[in-house]
Amino acid sequence: MKPNQGLTPEFFLKEVLLTKAKDVVALDISKLTSFTDTFIITSATSTRQVKAIGERLQSNLRDKKVKPLSVEGLEDGRWVLMDYGDVIIHIFYEPVRSEFNLEGLWADAQELPLPEVSAPEEVKALVRDSDDDLWGDEAE
Repeated sequence: MKPNQGLTPEFFLKEVLLTKAKDVVALDISKLTSFTDTFIITSATSTRQVKAIGERLQSNLRDKKVKPLSVEGLEDGRWVLMDYGDVIIHIFYEPVRSEFNLEGLWADAQELPLPEVSAPEEVKALVRDSDDDLWGDEAE
């Protein structure tokens, strides 16, 4: 049995969209390669934010009993790769995303629509009640 079998790309997309990830793109690469079905690509404006998104995403998924096959780059915060089997999540520091241009490399892939998500009430309250940046946007 494959790990995380039965979990759809939409499930992972919703989890990503609940973080402060920017410019989320999902690509169906199932017809182009055999190692995974979907890439979810996103970015952040600082390395600290990349790490925070990766840690939050990993924690939220772990709480739902979803475990990655591997996670790379979390310490550095420039490019975090989270392998969940049929779905691989890439979280980039914005300049690194431009440099590697995965969307261009996989230009033949079909882009998947992004699902609608409702943020949990505690997240809405934090965003609504805060004028400052909760994650810190300065580059590191």
